[in-house]
Amino acid sequence: MSNRIKVLYEILRKSPPFVIAFSGGVDSTFLAAVASHVCSAEVVAMTADSVFLSDHELRFARKMAGKLDIKHYVIPVEVLKNTDIIANGIDRCYFCKKTLFSALKDHAASLGFSVIAHGINIDDLEDFRPGIKAAREMGIFEPLIEAGLSKSEIRDESKKMGLDTWNMPAQSCLATRIPFGERITLEVLERVEACESWLIALGLHGVRVRCHGSIARIECPSQMISTVAEKEMRDKIITLFKAHGFEFVALDLGGYIQGSMNPEKNGNKILF
Repeated sequence: MSNRIKVLYEILRKSPPFVIAFSGGVDSTFLAAVASHVCSAEVVAMTADSVFLSDHELRFARKMAGKLDIKHYVIPVEVLKNTDIIANGIDRCYFCKKTLFSALKDHAASLGFSVIAHGINIDDLEDFRPGIKAAREMGIFEPLIEAGLSKSEIRDESKKMGLDTWNMPAQSCLATRIPFGERITLEVLERVEACESWLIALGLHGVRVRCHGSIARIECPSQMISTVAEKEMRDKIITLFKAHGFEFVALDLGGYIQGSMNPEKNGNKILF
């Protein structure tokens, strides 16, 4: 066991009872699994269910909570009523996280919890993450950061623990498929989700469908580009995407790039 994992154990042992903001992804699943092992109190997880969360991801979160045998609540959250969110400025994630965590905190309080933890790691601090600022303003517990854990360490430990998520592709909300400054609508979100879900069903995991008006730009891991570019696959994708309202379908030869829609903010990846 590494020193940082030992530190994490100690942090969780000393913490008051907390609720885990749970997506079923690499980090929150790892945190929930460790907490189940370390904490004397029952582990409780909550997933904020909004239109930014795909049905596929919600099903997976339920599945992982079941495998971990932890109590899991799904909290409906209405994000499209917030004008700051649907305006889709570069601070969208800040307002969205405020909305999501407010809903989780309210529900957690009704269950007697005053602390919510989430699974961000030290690598997240290098990315453009306005949501981290929101979480910190709201006092959200960051045990993985306090322990100094990186994504690669979390994946390695997850593998040792036998967690299905150890090599899972990175996840991000559906709003990240829409360029900043373009208004977010339910119609666009549903179109993107339908196309991505269909690609995932074909075994193309880790894909993103970026929406540029009438153009769908597909990002996929570089090793998948040749598969997606095969004629039979291209024909299927074009037919499906046009049926969902896209006029043009492009394959990004640069492959999947995490945060490809993010602006450069003069080296400051958290504040805005």
